[in-house]
Amino acid sequence: MGTDTCALGPYRADLVETYWRWEQDPALLVGYGRQSPESLEARTEGMAHQLRGGNLRFTVYDLSTGEPVPVGVTTLLPDHAVRTAEYVVMLAPEARGHGLGTQATRLTLDYAFHITNLRMVWLKVLAPNRPAIRAYQNAGFRAAGTLREAGYWLGQICDEVVMDALPADFTGPSVITPLLPPGVE
Repeated sequence: MGTDTCALGPYRADLVETYWRWEQDPALLVGYGRQSPESLEARTEGMAHQLRGGNLRFTVYDLSTGEPVPVGVTTLLPDHAVRTAEYVVMLAPEARGHGLGTQATRLTLDYAFHITNLRMVWLKVLAPNRPAIRAYQNAGFRAAGTLREAGYWLGQICDEVVMDALPADFTGPSVITPLLPPGVE
């Protein structure tokens, strides 16, 4: 499932070292508000659990060079009882700033609303992370509220912004709906 420059594919056990390398990037640690890196051994153990779990995880591919190159992961953490999901995205350092985060987020929302039939997708982002907030807004998320002093940014307490997206707000092209037979929406 994808566009001309970005696609989503299966979450892959053979990419565990690549995912782990991205997760150790200092900018990602700051963006997630984490204070410590994780060992490759712990990440490998976690991968086995993630592959068995009920979350929806996708590898993000950059298609701009013609050959699919893994550059990130998107995740939907569903709450099946209420048909909502939390959204999480991680991009490799070299993939940031090229619009891939926005494209991958739009593709994941497309899947969430047209395949998984979720009512709402939400996320939390640290307030100082302005590039991420812009990318989420461009993909269809709206600010829904603030969790005051809920996070850390570069060692300082900061707010977390809660954002959400609804199917009715998801406008623009869908890569899924054109694949449906005529008359089916």
